[in-house]
Amino acid sequence: MSGMGFIRVKGARVHNLKNIDVSIPRDKLVVLTGLSGSGKSSLAFDTIYAEGQRRYVESLSSYARQFLEMQDKPDVDLIEGLSPAISIEQKTTSKNPRSTVATVTEIYDYLRLFYARVGKPFCYNCGDPIEG
Repeated sequence: MSGMGFIRVKGARVHNLKNIDVSIPRDKLVVLTGLSGSGKSSLAFDTIYAEGQRRYVESLSSYARQFLEMQDKPDVDLIEGLSPAISIEQKTTSKNPRSTVATVTEIYDYLRLFYARVGKPFCYNCGDPIEG
């Protein structure tokens, strides 16, 4: 079960994880279930998310890194197939019920500009491109 279609974790020993190996499918909705204290949060947040965030921060310029807190490397032998990581605290951050991940992470305006430049509009009735 290796390859780019999976996030592969090998030898995770964070908190109560006991040297576990797991392959998690990418681009799918994955649910971690188990008994209380079985290591679900340790795997999801303290191992996979922490390594994705650490690698992202490491890829930034040294100037940008000086303003960010560097996270410790999780106690794991190998993690493959990670993408940059975003985590949003589960709480009400806005009074607006229409808030999305894009608005909360403040990338909404950049995405609007990007799609305005590279996007191609199509007619929703017939599917033909709309020419200007």
